[in-house]
Amino acid sequence: MILPTALALALLPLALAHPVEKRALPPVNSMMDESVAQLALYLEHLELSLYTGGYENFTEAQYTAQGFPPGFRENVGVIAQHEATHAQTISTILTDSGYTPVPPCTYKFPYTDPTSFVDLANMITSTGIGAYLGGASLLTDDPALLTAASSILTVEARHDAFLRAGVGASPFPTAFDTALTAVYAYNIAQMFIVSCPQQLPLTILPKLTFVGPTPAPNLQPPTPAGTILTFSFDPATFFVKVDPNAPLYIAMINMVTNVTFIEATKVDAKTVTVPVPKGAAGAAFAVLTTFSGGLNETQLTQFGSLAGPAEVVLS
Repeated sequence: MILPTALALALLPLALAHPVEKRALPPVNSMMDESVAQLALYLEHLELSLYTGGYENFTEAQYTAQGFPPGFRENVGVIAQHEATHAQTISTILTDSGYTPVPPCTYKFPYTDPTSFVDLANMITSTGIGAYLGGASLLTDDPALLTAASSILTVEARHDAFLRAGVGASPFPTAFDTALTAVYAYNIAQMFIVSCPQQLPLTILPKLTFVGPTPAPNLQPPTPAGTILTFSFDPATFFVKVDPNAPLYIAMINMVTNVTFIEATKVDAKTVTVPVPKGAAGAAFAVLTTFSGGLNETQLTQFGSLAGPAEVVLS
């Protein structure tokens, strides 16, 4: 389902119909602050388009026919309003600090009904949460900017809990969420982008695709440790040449345990399998690598990634 910018902005007037009390917004004081804010805006544009489509493309009757509680669609519309407000606020922060905000893209989302929309929204919102968590440690120039970002992050987490509860999944499947580097969050967003008037100066990595198994829509029961996960990739797209006989690994990024390295079983030259590691839960992010361990997520991002990440929702 392709959503142009015009539709993605359809709910913006609703978000502005009841403006919050005008207050001073924090400045962007450095290039690092700007890069974090631009990525946040890039992802907010994506989420605004996603939730606008979830509201506009289905009726309340379609939601209730698939088991969602009364009023669920209206709350999807409220989430869209929140995303519009987030995007406008970040744009204003950047503009007031002398930077040009990154514009929206044109997006394509692979959902066909309310349930597949909500499953996709859980996945994308988990990525947004991860990006805000990953960016928090980089906002060191002004505590007020970190507070503003954190206030968005907590609302995003409530959005995700609402979505998960709507399909009968646990609204809080883990004690910790998973932080993502900017490059990894940016690459997950590329899955849904048709075209962009302006991209961010971040590396686009070779693609890693999660083949399966697909979890139940309500994520119950949680995917147990030892379950075999299948991933596909194209070695011709790797940035470096890899010996076909060299071992490959999936680095699984999950919660505060950070990165778990699992040696992959090669099915063929473009497919590998790995078991779910013990303790993995919630949203995990898989990266194909030749490293067997010893790297944290930042190092994996900088020089250890062959392809990825691919998001795997385990519970």
